[in-house]
Amino acid sequence: MKKVSIYIGSRANFSSAISILKSIKNSRKLKLSIVIGGAGVIPRYGDIRKLLDQQGFKKYFVANTLVEGETPITMSKSVGLGITEFSSILDLIKPDYVIAIGDRFDVLPWVISAAMMNICVAHTMGGERSGTIDESIRHSITKFSNIHFPANNDAKNRILKMGENKKDVHAVGCPRIDYVLDTLAGIKKGNFISSKSLFKTYRGTGPIFSLEKSKFLLVLFHPVTTEYGSNKKHIDAILSALNIMKMNTILIWPNADAGSDEISKGIRIFREKYNPSWLHLFINLPLKIYVQLMYQCSCLIGNSSSAIREGEVIGVPSVNIGTRQNMRLMGNNILNCKPQKNAVLDAVNTQIKVGKFKTKNLYGKGNAGKKIASILEKHKPGSTQKIITY
Repeated sequence: MKKVSIYIGSRANFSSAISILKSIKNSRKLKLSIVIGGAGVIPRYGDIRKLLDQQGFKKYFVANTLVEGETPITMSKSVGLGITEFSSILDLIKPDYVIAIGDRFDVLPWVISAAMMNICVAHTMGGERSGTIDESIRHSITKFSNIHFPANNDAKNRILKMGENKKDVHAVGCPRIDYVLDTLAGIKKGNFISSKSLFKTYRGTGPIFSLEKSKFLLVLFHPVTTEYGSNKKHIDAILSALNIMKMNTILIWPNADAGSDEISKGIRIFREKYNPSWLHLFINLPLKIYVQLMYQCSCLIGNSSSAIREGEVIGVPSVNIGTRQNMRLMGNNILNCKPQKNAVLDAVNTQIKVGKFKTKNLYGKGNAGKKIASILEKHKPGSTQKIITY
């Protein structure tokens, strides 16, 4: 039986992992181990231990790898700490394969540790393009990886251009879409949280309103690490535009990237200055709830990849602001704009008028997890030595 170890470092990481976890768990040829760390074990970013327990995954290794502070130096130190922690855990587990998800900075030390220890690396969602430091991290992980599971043929072709062997590149779809489509099916059948339960359970800060009876906006804006020092200016522009509209809005706190405190500071100052009657803040929300809000909102605003991945399959009108998602494969639901007040205002008003979009399934059809497990079952682990193909 082949041993497969997967790292999960955040709520978003968890949503991209859950269908893979279930598929490997159900396999007779694969044995699963789980390692969690990064923002995924920090309560204010959404501790994922409860989520794993709820899904029946009660055994996992915990690596405390995040140096808090949300600056470039703390991100760099987190990568170094991660290598130290992950190498010790991998030496204990001794897996045949590790699975790396996406392009976050906390995933990089997981991959480096495995590669240095001659463990076969399987990478999901490689080959895509974007802004911020994630672009460099993603392609670095690709060059360390032995098996590739890109989300679509666009990404697959880019991986092949990077000199990877065609037999090792499998366009399986995005495993996060597996979870989203399952959740979406339940929502359409009436399995969703009420406004009363949402605000009572997850509290947050600010006035409450009816999700069912009023139109609302959903905002998620993360820092751009390569624009450190400018993130406050960008969130100020977004909030200024929304303050003109004064439409009910749910805003979710930014992630743990360098520059997070710039955005948080901008939000706090705005609230103290204007005391907006239209704005409700949540620190974090489970993906199931977030998917429901995307389905119900009039427009999704910010720079999260969720607008491009989940948003495309849900069909939610979205405004993508700034450079964080530069050059990603985007559906018709996305309208790009600069982080400037008037640009944001015009783009949001335009998208509100449009309504829902029809999906083209750019990031998969809901069976990526099963495909990944099936390929790993058949794969023969051997030398991890790589060589460019041209």
